[in-house]
Amino acid sequence: MALPLALSGQDLIGQARTGTGKTYAFGIAMLQSIGKPRKNRKKPRGLVVVPTRELAVQVSEDLVTAAGKLGSRVLTVYGGRAYEPQIEALKAGVDVIVGTPGRLLDLVKQKHLDLSQVTSLVLDEADRMMDLGFLPDIERIFKLIPAERQTMLFSATMPGEIVTLSRKYLNRPTHVRAEMESGEGEATPQVRQIVWRAHRMDKIEIVARLLQAEGRGLTMVFCETKRACDMVAEQLDTRGFAVAAVHGDLGQGQREQALRAFRNGKIDVLVATDVAARGIDIDDVTHVVNYDCPTDDKTYVHRIGRTGRAGRTGIAVTFVEWEELTRWKMINQMLGLDFAEPEETYSTSPHVFTELNIPEGTKGVLPHASRSRAGLSAERIEDLGETGRARNRGGNRRREEREERPARAPRQRRRTRGGRELAETAPAETPEVELVAAKTEETPAIFTPDEIQPVAAEPKRTRVRGRGAASSAIEQALAETPEAPVKRTRTRKADQSQAPETRSREEAAEAPARSRATEAPPAEPVSTRVAEAAPVEPVVERVPEPSFLATPPPPVHREPERIIPPSPFAVIFQSPDLASDDDDIAPSAATERKQQRRQARGGGGGNRRRAG
Repeated sequence: MALPLALSGQDLIGQARTGTGKTYAFGIAMLQSIGKPRKNRKKPRGLVVVPTRELAVQVSEDLVTAAGKLGSRVLTVYGGRAYEPQIEALKAGVDVIVGTPGRLLDLVKQKHLDLSQVTSLVLDEADRMMDLGFLPDIERIFKLIPAERQTMLFSATMPGEIVTLSRKYLNRPTHVRAEMESGEGEATPQVRQIVWRAHRMDKIEIVARLLQAEGRGLTMVFCETKRACDMVAEQLDTRGFAVAAVHGDLGQGQREQALRAFRNGKIDVLVATDVAARGIDIDDVTHVVNYDCPTDDKTYVHRIGRTGRAGRTGIAVTFVEWEELTRWKMINQMLGLDFAEPEETYSTSPHVFTELNIPEGTKGVLPHASRSRAGLSAERIEDLGETGRARNRGGNRRREEREERPARAPRQRRRTRGGRELAETAPAETPEVELVAAKTEETPAIFTPDEIQPVAAEPKRTRVRGRGAASSAIEQALAETPEAPVKRTRTRKADQSQAPETRSREEAAEAPARSRATEAPPAEPVSTRVAEAAPVEPVVERVPEPSFLATPPPPVHREPERIIPPSPFAVIFQSPDLASDDDDIAPSAATERKQQRRQARGGGGGNRRRAG
């Protein structure tokens, strides 16, 4: 119905159910009006504006297929890709541009895209494009296009307010509705709709059993938020299903990888937000699950429209929580459905198995024998030169990347000294230490003959570093020094006061001498006899000089003197007293006035007496 009007060059508002071929309705008319490409024509003549990147790729592929005989040059322009390939294609020349509003305006601002020769403009999913979110960008695009043009709007849902707003930009448009009794969108009749009232904690279990139904093909699960998408995809992945997520926080390469894997059958479950609910055409989608209740009737129509396309049949299951009942009743009333009171359902309810054709005894985990899909990792990620920050797929994806990360190479340590490397084959360096000639008649007080013998028996060290250099040199010097007799200058009382360990060492050293003395007792020395006869004189013990090997005494900690601040009330300066004992006390003012009065009275009375 819309094709003859579009070929005639009239402005058009097209409305039809999802999957009825709206893309070819405006695509064929646009390509026919543009004609065959010319070498001297580089500026685009046709422009198609779409709301999502995935829809831009799909519309571009359909237009390339339709322009197979004409050879029209079609360019896809959207965000998330590098600018350079798109700029080079624009310089080479294009006939039709399919893109999103943001990237189109960026290229116009950079003066790489010129829309002054566009003769045909199409807004796909017009109700979304004319929404308040896209309306400012759409108005700017309308100003960049010539006034004499053909404008066509197509969508499955076209509310009355959107039609009224679109008339501002169209010239006497014709509103064409295919198989529609009312201006509002309605669901595809080939889709069997099921609405259940489920609990939030039990929905994932119902989905896991639904995915094991007999005859199930590809399945799309729609969530309201990006975080919910990641959560559902991760839980289904742990249960053994080949699943991928598509939402706005993923990079464009990851989003296209997931859609390619879904189309190629490497995964059979796609968890997405409403990004994938508009215009995505994928064959063999048998089930659509509304994990979260849609926000309005338009969203519901577009979600369940992903199945039952081109005359096929499908099943749409919607979960409604207790707090979402009011919202669902509004959707049910707007679309005229018969699910005003959804049935309360749990994963163990018998009607779940009967209505969805699920084998009895099915659990929420996919058996290992049924895990035949290659998975998302089998699909290669294209390097699109993505712009913006790097994005992650979710916790499960990050865990897989950590597992696939190669192990670190063993760290090679280099031995350096003073910033220079040491050769492994270089001979060991010995510190140059001057050996001090020790005196034979004196021995440090901290060493005994018994302690010097084991030191002499130790092997000599050839390489010493750090603080051990000086001590090793002293040990070598002591080892080469012959044993000298130790002079005993202490009295008997001092010997008795020695530590038991010291006395035991001396007794062990004198044991051989005692044994020889018992065999042949020599004459008693004179010095000993004189000492016994003469009175014992106190011998002052000589304090040995401090040795550098001795342990220094611990430092004495003295408390600092307490500084007592002066009292703030103390007298700092006192003026000297210049008065003496002979000085009279100065009279007060009252005393002086009394004296003056007395003098005045006394003087007047005396004069009177003299006069009388």
